[in-house]
Amino acid sequence: MGRIVFSIIFLFLISINPLFSQNLPLVPYPRKVATSDKYFEFNKNTVIVFSKGMEKEASYLKEEFKFRFGIEIKSLEETARVKSNFIHLYTKADSVQSKYRLEVNPQYIDICGSDAAGVFYGVQTLLQLIPFNKETKIQSVEIEDYPGFSWRGMHLDCSRHFFTVNEVKRYIDYLAMYKMNVFHWHLTDDQGWRIEIKKYPLLTKISSYRKETLIGRPSAKDEYDGKPYGGFYTQEQIKDIVRYASDRHITVVPEIEMPGHSMAVLAAYPNFSCKGGKFETATSWGVFEDVLCAGNDSVFKFLEGVMDEVCDLFPGKYIHIGGDECPKDRWHNCSKCQARMKSEGLKDEHELQSYFIQRIEKYINKKGKQIIGWDEILEGGLAPNATVMSWRGEQGGVEAAKQKHFVVMTPGHPCYLDHYQYKDVENEPLAIGGYNPLEDVYAYNPVPKELSQEDAKYIYGAQGNVWTEYIPTFKQVEYMALPRMAALAEVLWTYDPNRDYASFIQRLKIQTQILDKLGVNYCNRFKN
Repeated sequence: MGRIVFSIIFLFLISINPLFSQNLPLVPYPRKVATSDKYFEFNKNTVIVFSKGMEKEASYLKEEFKFRFGIEIKSLEETARVKSNFIHLYTKADSVQSKYRLEVNPQYIDICGSDAAGVFYGVQTLLQLIPFNKETKIQSVEIEDYPGFSWRGMHLDCSRHFFTVNEVKRYIDYLAMYKMNVFHWHLTDDQGWRIEIKKYPLLTKISSYRKETLIGRPSAKDEYDGKPYGGFYTQEQIKDIVRYASDRHITVVPEIEMPGHSMAVLAAYPNFSCKGGKFETATSWGVFEDVLCAGNDSVFKFLEGVMDEVCDLFPGKYIHIGGDECPKDRWHNCSKCQARMKSEGLKDEHELQSYFIQRIEKYINKKGKQIIGWDEILEGGLAPNATVMSWRGEQGGVEAAKQKHFVVMTPGHPCYLDHYQYKDVENEPLAIGGYNPLEDVYAYNPVPKELSQEDAKYIYGAQGNVWTEYIPTFKQVEYMALPRMAALAEVLWTYDPNRDYASFIQRLKIQTQILDKLGVNYCNRFKN
């Protein structure tokens, strides 16, 4: 994996500046485009013809046509003989992963992928070409395209605020529309545990609920709404969401926070803390001193039991173990933690955190998975097989790449999409702070300049994060994520230094017809 570098000879003519010279309303914009003045016209006799293995892609296209355009089309296996007026979905072996070729001519539409994902991305491009009006014609075009990065991700925090299965699926739909391929699902934190673990029922009985929620920002006079809040996803619901994402060639990466951000766990299992006592699921935001005890073997037994079920639910390669914002004060004053440090020859609490992460990594590796964590997992020594998600700027990612570990770049600026989009914050919904305008997201380069060409190969890609302390509804999630998600998608798919923000905005304005049709509560201030 890593950044994909290809050399492709195209068999059709392109303009001098192919990337953004065309006016096709596509996001992300394809690498190579050629158009003509001819057209293909849909009618009641148009059919989808698909090769073996393309059943899901054909079904997806059929349903999208019906929903988006009100067009009912049939689908047939490739053995059927159709000479014209068809859409052909098939694969052809190629060394380029997820590559596709889309040809529209007056007789037929051809979508050929190097794999099923490539076909699906070609389908997404086709759907964007079809206007939302009574017009049934689309311009003839030849497109050849492939992704620039292997990790094109979006994150959603369902711990601070809980979103329904259908809302999570809608979020996944937006990722699919823009050819993103990783959904980072934040499922546990201080304010709520959202995943059913059958071995530990108290996690859903106690940890998934908080007694109330902070109103507004923390202050000297905190106010709370006095309303119990919670929810969790059953294992059947999680399997359903994972299947739904997989059908759209999106991998779900679950995040189970440890050793910090664990107040919800301690509310159900206080014996996993350093000092014992009574705890409750957090009702406000921030970082809490009480964390999982690194000197208590029962903590690791608990986490192994959790991971047994998590690994069975999520077929992807990665389990995100958090690792961020873990205060060390409790460990410093805990006799069990100090005894652990002495027995393991650890010089400080940072090395104790590294011990904690490495112990969990060994168990997860035995289950055929790998860990990914926030850049604090570098402190005290990076676990041997870990991938780093760099959020506190880019330095953690730079350091990890130089150590030959894979990296996902997601620095607060510009990848935190819970930050404000405009400086006149009085006209914006309450946010956690920060300022990440659309143009800054679009200008982002995931490969830090200080990396050598060799070390740059360890940059998987990047992702946008939507933390939900101040985002209580899914409509607000949409407002914060879109259209900044689309900007990041073009960065990660097209990855070209010549990308043109003005061109992106013009295409995006046409693109919003799709968002309007889908009923998305996107931020439309960029149109002004």
